Amino acid sequence: MVAIPGGTFMMGSAAYYPEEAPPRRVRVDPFWIDATPVTNADFARFVAETGYRTCAETAPEPQVYPDMPPALAVPGSAVFTMTAAPVDTAEPSQWWAWVPGANWRHPTGPDSTIDGLMDHPVVHVAYDDAMAYAKWAGKALPTEAEFEFAARGGLVDKEFAWGDELVPGGQHMANTWQGLFPFSNTAEDGWVRTSPVRSFPANGYGLYDMIGNVWEWCEDWWGQPDERRKAGKAPCCAISNPRGGFRAKSFDPATPLVKVPRKVLKGGSHLCAPNYCQRYRPAARHPQAIDSPTSHIGFRCVVRRPA
Repeated sequence: MVAIPGGTFMMGSAAYYPEEAPPRRVRVDPFWIDATPVTNADFARFVAETGYRTCAETAPEPQVYPDMPPALAVPGSAVFTMTAAPVDTAEPSQWWAWVPGANWRHPTGPDSTIDGLMDHPVVHVAYDDAMAYAKWAGKALPTEAEFEFAARGGLVDKEFAWGDELVPGGQHMANTWQGLFPFSNTAEDGWVRTSPVRSFPANGYGLYDMIGNVWEWCEDWWGQPDERRKAGKAPCCAISNPRGGFRAKSFDPATPLVKVPRKVLKGGSHLCAPNYCQRYRPAARHPQAIDSPTSHIGFRCVVRRPA
């Protein structure tokens, strides 16, 4: 793990997506954070010791999902598949498919394995899976503020974790998508799906893959940044160790009949592209239902103690 000194920073952004705004002054206490996302090797040790079965390895309960087609009542997870041609990027169902038998051991389906991928981030982990690992390890998941502070690597007022240019001097700094998503990935960075941790330069704190490769679970419930918390405060004051939204307000308003709460994801993934999901930035954030693992979501852990 790497010791993060804590401090005050401007969290969020007004330059990209509305859910990142408004920028607000935030303070976080010192903490320790994993230098890399949890790898397949790490997760395999956890499973070997505990016998844990992930959400993707467990058939969903019909009473929890009463409208679920019977054919889907088997273990599985969501897997990305590149489209053959340009499609409407407002329809993610064109590149996401629920695949029976997909899980952390079989990242693209039952015929795939993690042989040769032990140093890649573990994927197909739901929020409860990440929490179970963290508890076993004597750690916790980061808050959104902790993750963003660490991802910035000590830089101030920079778009990316390494500066203001996405590919400075032609050097790829993270595993993201090159080309037009979701049908053309030139893989100029060397990878189409996940990459081994430490494949790209560390940030200013010595942390790897805080941007790109896989999205990472945070402890916070999804919610819009609350401007009211700043009301009546002088500009010099900062929100101390914010802990995000509320479970009851985290549900997706687009699916009112699905009452599955959502947590915050940070960091972006190998599917983030200039023409779609420009979330390869410390300020970027995304909601994810806690029961929905995918082939591009992983996590890392923290320990909250003086650095």
